[in-house]
Amino acid sequence: MKIGIPKEIKNNENRVGMVPSGVKQLVQDGHQVMVERSAGLGIGISDQQFIAAGATILSSLEDIFEQSEMIIKVKEPQPRELALLRPHHTLYTYLHLAADRELTMGLMESGATSVAYETIQLDDGSLPLLTPMSEVAGRMATQVGAAYLQLDKGGKGVLLGGVPGVRRSKVTVIGCGVAGTNAMKMAVGLGADVTAIDISLTRLAEIDDLFDNRITTLYSNHYNIEESVKNSDLVIGAVLVAGARAPKLVTRQMISQMEKGSVVVDIAVDQGGCIETCHPTTHENPTFEVDGVVHYCVANMPGAVAQTSAYALTNATLRHARMIADKGIVSAARQDHTLMLGINTFKGKLVYRQVARDLDLPYSELEAELDRRS
Repeated sequence: MKIGIPKEIKNNENRVGMVPSGVKQLVQDGHQVMVERSAGLGIGISDQQFIAAGATILSSLEDIFEQSEMIIKVKEPQPRELALLRPHHTLYTYLHLAADRELTMGLMESGATSVAYETIQLDDGSLPLLTPMSEVAGRMATQVGAAYLQLDKGGKGVLLGGVPGVRRSKVTVIGCGVAGTNAMKMAVGLGADVTAIDISLTRLAEIDDLFDNRITTLYSNHYNIEESVKNSDLVIGAVLVAGARAPKLVTRQMISQMEKGSVVVDIAVDQGGCIETCHPTTHENPTFEVDGVVHYCVANMPGAVAQTSAYALTNATLRHARMIADKGIVSAARQDHTLMLGINTFKGKLVYRQVARDLDLPYSELEAELDRRS
């Protein structure tokens, strides 16, 4: 298969869809891999390193799309990339369609097949291709929140862990999945007073055990969220419903009760956000204020630590990339149910039910569409 890896063009996105180790494996499998010139320079990977791994370097984004059957990326296609997609393409990347009607309709109009990393799901409900970036984003959320609590960043001027004789900062983490748990690890490690909120009592019990009762766990309901949010210095939203728009659990009224200079970080912003006052920002302009509360809502947080993120991403995505390249998307999906769950659009049809429901768009059954291609 002809595989293309373009240079990412989203604001301050320096990750690359496949690092040289992944490229070398795909080439050894018998596939032709083409990488856009300078695609890895943002994380210190030269074109020569890709060439040594067996790739061919192409000079432009247009050349990559024109010569490839499969496109491996990091982030959702930007307008320039969307215009280059054709029905023969299989796009393999993060998509987060439930919060983006325009992108979803653009993918449908292109006729391409798109596979979303974040909806490939194992039988136990885990999301193996989302996990490494959730780990990164969760850990970053605490780091970023601690930084923006500083006066020079617009915060109230408190140290997350305090010092002897001075109170520790209060951190509330809403959602105890991979991102939330990693945010808690960092916050506890820095000495903060941490509260975890989740709708699963089983998960709350696991969090109690994991942190040896060093944090407070609360069941997710309006009262508990409101009380925790208004008394917090830092609130981290880490709610995830696989493939769906995130529920708005923190309201504007709750935000208005927080002390001026407090900080909120919404990791779920790429799925619409779980904090009502949040909207996507960029690494270039990462924050804004609402009622005196600093909001950090960068939709591609791991892009700020692109070197760590890119290598972790290749580790997670390579298995399914090889499967698609070896068998083609139809045969690969039929043989692996986890991959089938990753297909969001197929030949112009929207085949992910939750996205169709959230965006009120026509839904097609994937099994029926695959049968037509058999």
